[in-house]
Amino acid sequence: MKREFPATRSSPFPDEVLERVLSLLQSPKDRSAVSLGKPRFSDFNLVPENWGADVHPWLVVFATKYPFLEELRLKRMVVSDESLEFLAVNFPNFKVLSLFSCDGFSTDGLAAIATHCKSLTQLDIQENGIDDKSGGWLSCFPENFTSLEVLNFANLNTDVNFDALEKLVSRCKSLKVLKVNKSVSLENLQRLLVCAPRLTELGTGSFMPELTGRQYAELETAFNQCKNLNTLSVLNLLVFFVNVHALNASGSWTRWGTKGWRLLGSNCPLLEELRVFPADPFDEEIIHGVTEAGLVAVSYGCRRLHYVLYFCRQMTNAAVATIVQNCPDFTHFRLCIMNPGQPDYLTNEPMDEAFGAVVRTCTKLQRLSVSGLLTDLTFKYIGQYAKNLETLSVAFAGSSDRGMQCVLEGCTKLRKLEIRDCPFGNVALLSGLEKYESMRSLWMSACNVTMNGCRLLAREMPRLNVEVMKEDGSDDTQADKVYVYRSVAGPRRDAPPCVLTLSGL
Repeated sequence: MKREFPATRSSPFPDEVLERVLSLLQSPKDRSAVSLGKPRFSDFNLVPENWGADVHPWLVVFATKYPFLEELRLKRMVVSDESLEFLAVNFPNFKVLSLFSCDGFSTDGLAAIATHCKSLTQLDIQENGIDDKSGGWLSCFPENFTSLEVLNFANLNTDVNFDALEKLVSRCKSLKVLKVNKSVSLENLQRLLVCAPRLTELGTGSFMPELTGRQYAELETAFNQCKNLNTLSVLNLLVFFVNVHALNASGSWTRWGTKGWRLLGSNCPLLEELRVFPADPFDEEIIHGVTEAGLVAVSYGCRRLHYVLYFCRQMTNAAVATIVQNCPDFTHFRLCIMNPGQPDYLTNEPMDEAFGAVVRTCTKLQRLSVSGLLTDLTFKYIGQYAKNLETLSVAFAGSSDRGMQCVLEGCTKLRKLEIRDCPFGNVALLSGLEKYESMRSLWMSACNVTMNGCRLLAREMPRLNVEVMKEDGSDDTQADKVYVYRSVAGPRRDAPPCVLTLSGL
């Protein structure tokens, strides 16, 4: 659980009350509602490095109060090698470690986990800012270690000790999830598949080879032995025979032509989740990249799609309308047109009707990310139709304060609102006074919000945390980055100098 402990500051609730309440929270959504951690925009270097969220004080308290801790799942936290070693040696029954978008540690910390956690079942390292010193940490697992069920080190860069990896995979007969990094070759991936036929989820290395007939047949045989495989993450690999439920595609994505996407659609009718990332979003030499044609092609064959995260170079209103018509059950629709403010490239019109089609058609929609040239009409559509929406992410969009007002007035289930580089100001910010206490958080950066507007919000809503992050040399009247959130611990008293904590208390 992510909350501040008395070692940091006193909570408005007695520990006995909090312990009883937190023990009743079973779902990840409910646990998230009482969590403290960095806002999502820390992933884009928009949050100061010393903002907070250091895990070590928690571990010290856990070691005293909860020495039988078995699982720890952290997201956007500061985790040091010291913390990982402390965790490994102080919790003898520890089994599950999941680190997502964390930073501050290196492969030395992973070596400590491998060495000391004798009952480990899950080691899941995703999208972390890790100091990748070497791949030798895999050899730190004891020779008699056999309990691993989940192993994910896909975002590490250095070459791993493949002999140690192969022996580890062979010993762990219950391994269900394996995600390796790009250093694992196609030949070695095939060897791992033979060792782990019970896999349900596989993340591959990075390769796009020209396969001989024999190599193709051997690889197909290895995949076919994995009868339970339903999720595949690929880097630069053209999917040619996979019948999966979820697909994460990244790497040299320009090679995924329309033919490749059509093959995916025709061969994966059970596909429910699709994530497509660029290899380098700032590479100016990639002129075309993934376009609307790929997602349209997939939508015709994969009618069960309900989750999409799609980075592309261009899009049209008509294409999005076709996609949601083919797949009306989307709960998560995250479209990133990589050139900010880009219109429909065929008609030169704003992309308002595209997202209007999404919210009108997809009545189960819970998360939406919008991009492209958008006016207030998009937000009018969202407020009018997106009645189940919980998270909205907006960048470089909108015409006036009215756009944000439409969302706050109409989206009754909204929990997280993330906005950057939009023309929304104090009027938009203060229109949510009756809304924010029922929300998880609001983030606004590079908008038209002022310090006075933030002070007024803090005065009117004293139970909210209102934090302003100032940039060096910025106008004293301007609120550069605003983070508004609820917390069972109340307003922070230990914020770093670059963060101004405003409170009406």
